Amino acid sequence: MAIKMQWHRCSSIFNGVHRRLGIYKRSIYVDARSNIDCGNGAADVVVIGGGHAGCEAAAAAARAGARTILVTQSSDAIGTCSCNPSIGGVGKGNLVREIDALDGLMGRVADKAGSFFRMLNRSKGPAVWGPRAQIDRKLYKKYMQEEIRACKNLEIKEGSVHDLIVEKTPSLVSNASTVDANDSSSSTTLGKVLGIILASGQVIATNSVVITTGTFLRGEIHIGLHAYSAGRINEPASIGLSETLAEAGFKLGRLKTGTPARIDGRTINYKRVQEEKSDEVPEPFSFMHDYVGDGSGRPLLSSYLTRTTQESHDLIRSNLHTSLHIRESVKGPRYCPSIEAKVLRFAEKESHMLWLEPEGYDTDLVYPNGISCTLPADLQRQLLRTIPGLEDAEMVQPGYGVEYDFIDPRQLRPTLETKLVSGLYLAGQINGTTGYEEAGAQGILAGANAALFALNKSPLELSRSQAYIGVMVDDLVTKGVEEPYRMFTSRSEFRLSLRADNADSRLTALGYAHGLVSDQRYKRAIYENGIVTQAVEFLQNERRSPDSWNRFAVSERMNQDGIIRDAFFLITTEKAKAKELLAALGWSRTTELDSKLVRKIELEGKYSRLIERERRFIEAFNRDESISLPDIDYMVLPQLRTEARFLLNQVRPTTLGQARRIQGITPADVGELFRLAIRQRSRIASGRTTASIPSSV
Repeated sequence: MAIKMQWHRCSSIFNGVHRRLGIYKRSIYVDARSNIDCGNGAADVVVIGGGHAGCEAAAAAARAGARTILVTQSSDAIGTCSCNPSIGGVGKGNLVREIDALDGLMGRVADKAGSFFRMLNRSKGPAVWGPRAQIDRKLYKKYMQEEIRACKNLEIKEGSVHDLIVEKTPSLVSNASTVDANDSSSSTTLGKVLGIILASGQVIATNSVVITTGTFLRGEIHIGLHAYSAGRINEPASIGLSETLAEAGFKLGRLKTGTPARIDGRTINYKRVQEEKSDEVPEPFSFMHDYVGDGSGRPLLSSYLTRTTQESHDLIRSNLHTSLHIRESVKGPRYCPSIEAKVLRFAEKESHMLWLEPEGYDTDLVYPNGISCTLPADLQRQLLRTIPGLEDAEMVQPGYGVEYDFIDPRQLRPTLETKLVSGLYLAGQINGTTGYEEAGAQGILAGANAALFALNKSPLELSRSQAYIGVMVDDLVTKGVEEPYRMFTSRSEFRLSLRADNADSRLTALGYAHGLVSDQRYKRAIYENGIVTQAVEFLQNERRSPDSWNRFAVSERMNQDGIIRDAFFLITTEKAKAKELLAALGWSRTTELDSKLVRKIELEGKYSRLIERERRFIEAFNRDESISLPDIDYMVLPQLRTEARFLLNQVRPTTLGQARRIQGITPADVGELFRLAIRQRSRIASGRTTASIPSSV
């Protein structure tokens, strides 16, 4: 077995470890008496994986002041976009803006590498607007690698991680024979991270580890009935680490995803497809950017729309038996399914949309978004030629599916630290999510908290009322996943408050307080949010009669009802434009307002009543979130239903609000937990501990 081999290679490094291995099921568990000689390889944080989650995690940890090592199988692959050449979308774009507000990398790299920009859902309300960009793959990877290599405190190391080293919790050393490392319902933390072991046998000591292995965790690629081990095409999977996590007591599952074929754009008949152009005035992702592009002057590209046909669907139905990946025993993404899954689920539909997206400026490759496929390569060629515009298209690379391991995210804390092992953090597809944006958002949170843990500082936690990142993490750690999790605006109860345009006002100051945000970004956010606040306050303080307001040519006429109203009312009812009205009223800072700030003022006005109603909802929500629950074994509380005790032990909620969101928890259960929390608060106030909470509360 690979685990035994690597311990054999490292036997000279560990003094006395082998004679204690029989104590624990996993060989990674050692105790404080074991001497670990790690040479000069010590770090505060080690990040495993150089994908979207890994890049954000490593950069965040380094920005927070931690000595960070990013371990990746190939430094040339850092920042690779393994599926679609795009960033953002509905819900996803909010995540990118939030990453940027915390001084992350994805947004500003996408701005430089973007080839097509579109604000999705613009015809609807701002709560569901979704900034999206198509990107040049090579440029995105280039600029991401430049950002990573420019990070202070960050070292890149090539290698494959085969194992972790975890020191047993001191209280378990003498009672190890009674502890089951595979009992995931236990409230016991089994140990703390000490380091990692590379395939070469080298040991790197560290205080925190962030695992961001994407689809590489025991990954398996499927094309037709052919399957082979890989995390991405032509890149090896991570096997040893998956075995380590399983044998350490983590509950693992299997998920799948896929990617479509790549097409030679020179063989597409563009006369038979519909051109879609970029927005005339593209909006950057980054709050630090006033425009998109890298200064080269490259023009934006177009995308093209076509559709599958009945002939396409007939070909798929008659060849489902040739695809291993389509089996339903492993769940794939519901919201970005393969074309085979679409044909099966929506049998009544005569066609499905297909977007032809250029992969970059210096390549002829085109990504056919919407037709992820795992049929044999020859059948994929036939399928493409049943689609208008692709009748003569040449397939450069076949589509394929990937099946991989993930960890049940209910085994994580809201900081993305694992409950079983202190100092071990997980981010990205290993937690059951899908998408670059979801991975990057988890990465920045996990990396920040890994650094804060290593530096003995307070953690960064984001609630559902603060950020879409908080919504996603709460969904994961509270509900778990049965299929790859994808972010949508519909997942949030507070969509108007968590708009993409105000992520900086929500998060930048918080990130700055935790050491994640630069002085430059913080000062810009304070300036811009301050001027918006001052403008709104000025408008609210300007109060006049309808007759007085009607003298202003910048506003529509008001009814002569004699009611004194403030100038903000004109913005709320869309009777005036903010900048024109402020100028007419003589506000001294009107010239400082650019289009982005004006829109913020107008959105705050237009939706002020709804935002105020949502603010009261958030206050009620936060009251529940402020009621802490003790970390106890709920099986000893007979007043709770058996199902409730099991669910609470599985999730181990930290607040009453989180407990309320667990599927299967009833209002009666919440009432019992509220009494438990009040009893707990009383015991703390009287100076008693929580260890002897009686079974009757």
